[in-house]
Amino acid sequence: MDRKWVTIGAALATAGVALGAFGAHGLKGRVDASLIPTWETAAHYHQYHALALIVIGLLPAAKGKNLAANLLLAGLLVFAISLYVYVLSGVRILGAITPLGGAMMIAGWIVLAVSYGKKADV
Repeated sequence: MDRKWVTIGAALATAGVALGAFGAHGLKGRVDASLIPTWETAAHYHQYHALALIVIGLLPAAKGKNLAANLLLAGLLVFAISLYVYVLSGVRILGAITPLGGAMMIAGWIVLAVSYGKKADV
């Protein structure tokens, strides 16, 4: 077990619940209603990847485990934060960096699959 990833994942999951609740209850009337689904998308991906970090922390050691976790973490932060800030500020340029976060998350999942999908040495 890797306590670091469990701790980071749990902290991010806590923030994800709070941000999801804020999106559900605090944004109405404060931002354009058409932006609420964007916030929800950020909150969903935030939560999924926070939980993934917890699971990674519980997995046995494997080459690539930390790289996968770091990619998922960086992707989560870039993807979700860029969308949260976009919804709150309306600054559209942030939408240009959101796909970078998505690409990092995809890369993290690929690294994780390769790391644990290899045939064990006997």
